[in-house]
Amino acid sequence: MGVNLRDLIPREALTEVELKDLKGRIIALDAYNMLYQFLSAIRQPDGTPLMDREGRITSHLSGLFYRTINLVEEGIKPVYVFDGSPPEMKKREIERRMQAKSEAQERYKRALELGDVESMRKYAQATAKLTRDMVEESKRLLHAMGIPYVQAPQEGEAQAAYMAAKGDAWASGSQDYDSLLFGTPRLVRNLAITGKRKLPGRNLYVEIKPEIIELSKLLNSLGITREQLIILGIMLGTDYNPGGIKGIGPKTAVKIVKNASSIEELKNYVKSRLEGDIEEIYSYFLKPSTTDDYRIVWRKPNRETIYKILVDEHDFNPVRVEKALERLMKAYNENLRTRYTSLDKWFA
Repeated sequence: MGVNLRDLIPREALTEVELKDLKGRIIALDAYNMLYQFLSAIRQPDGTPLMDREGRITSHLSGLFYRTINLVEEGIKPVYVFDGSPPEMKKREIERRMQAKSEAQERYKRALELGDVESMRKYAQATAKLTRDMVEESKRLLHAMGIPYVQAPQEGEAQAAYMAAKGDAWASGSQDYDSLLFGTPRLVRNLAITGKRKLPGRNLYVEIKPEIIELSKLLNSLGITREQLIILGIMLGTDYNPGGIKGIGPKTAVKIVKNASSIEELKNYVKSRLEGDIEEIYSYFLKPSTTDDYRIVWRKPNRETIYKILVDEHDFNPVRVEKALERLMKAYNENLRTRYTSLDKWFA
């Protein structure tokens, strides 16, 4: 979710690319964002998610396994960043999302009774929930695949942005524009959904490609600073103040931000029109809770463990998994395998 900056992204700040153009780049991926996309997109014709014989949802594992292989085959070096405990100020947005999922579940039941397959799929996608067990399964699969992951203290996209700003990653990967407010120098979107995708409610397919948004070019084009961008985002609405200021759209928000004589004047303007602690939201975007306790290393995939997780435990097609494992091993040897120096062995 997060702030919607789409209409403010200038052409010079956004570059549409192919996956192969990201070869050799380390990208810190917002894991929850990716997993939710898999849960929403990887479904059966009636909208129900993929499940094993025990009724456990497996859409997230399918997306994580096959999409990650696609990325490393193109030479991309992914590191997944998982959310920790959400900030207290996000509680309102979490409650709103839970209510929306509950309403979607009721609509799905009605569509099921009517045999309305299109509506069933639409509302089923909106009910996607990521449980603690799903998250742990995902981490276990990534570990078996040799793909590094980082546990953020709070927001995964904030941690990913921090890693990119430090230079430990070239960019952060997420659909959410909040990553820009958190200070990522580059945001790569569409990594989970690259390829042909069906438009909702229409029998029409479009080709979706990765796109890179550069923070410096965005700020230069708009003629504002990152601090001003954060306040602009608060005006439009973020996860910490859903809805923003009513009646103010992106273009108006830019004018207000640029016409203010100082950050303090801008803050006072926003405070007079929004409830809640605006200063806390501003400070959190500027300096979120992050950690330096991580090590990014790609390791040799464990074929036996991957097979056990997917085939033995979750009923994946063994032939398809074996073929994918061959691709993964080949991609690891060509693109991820580390050639250690004589000193590296002391720090393994």
